[in-house]
Amino acid sequence: MLATPAYDIALILDQGQRDTQEDAVASRVFDAANAAYVVVADGMGGHAAGEVASDLVVKSWCEVLDAVLENPELTENTLLDALPMAAMQANAAVAGYGDDQQQGFNMGSTLLGVLLLGNKVFWISIGDSPLYLFRNGVLSQINEDHSMAPVIDAQVTRGELSEAEAQSHPDRNQLTSVIMGAAIPKVDCPEDALELTTDDLLILGSDGLQYLGNHDIQSILQDNASALSQDIADSLLKALIAKGDPDQDNISIAVIKTARQ
Repeated sequence: MLATPAYDIALILDQGQRDTQEDAVASRVFDAANAAYVVVADGMGGHAAGEVASDLVVKSWCEVLDAVLENPELTENTLLDALPMAAMQANAAVAGYGDDQQQGFNMGSTLLGVLLLGNKVFWISIGDSPLYLFRNGVLSQINEDHSMAPVIDAQVTRGELSEAEAQSHPDRNQLTSVIMGAAIPKVDCPEDALELTTDDLLILGSDGLQYLGNHDIQSILQDNASALSQDIADSLLKALIAKGDPDQDNISIAVIKTARQ
């Protein structure tokens, strides 16, 4: 168990090889509440659409969580209710913006919001933005992937596709849930908290981070586990740049460390 934790949080945004930046990120620490949050949104819909969607999602999240965490009569139940409330407000904001546009206008965004309360971690996830836990030298994705990737990877397990065919499958990045102003098919928002230990790392990202494979991310974290969050985030970005993928998507990276005060 942690004592009262201090949060070391770093954020990075990079445009990659895309013409516009459609990712958005934000974080805030609330010392009085012994809490913090990080939010990542990956917009879609092209110029002046995806970037608007991700911005609306992040602003909605911050508006809801700020109001709750600034309340001196804060309770854990109130905080947990705030996560789906933030998603609903984000969805309503995207719907309202779309209603003001011409017919046929479409945009959407993923939402990955993490709430830290002492040594407890709660999250809400809609879409394919990954949330990783690095513990005891091992990397694991702990949120659901709302895309066709898990379905396609299951075909590899059953011997129906090769690994190469799965990685290049044209439907791999097709989302099965997203915030776009309509009904949200899938929401990953566990009621039970993840309990952090002192040496744990949390990594949030847009799917642009996944241009590095899990093995590569794990190796970078193993080499930099004792470094500051900013240095870890920089190392991940440098590895993506060194990879030189001509199709590199926008990159969002958030690194969270805790330490005893």
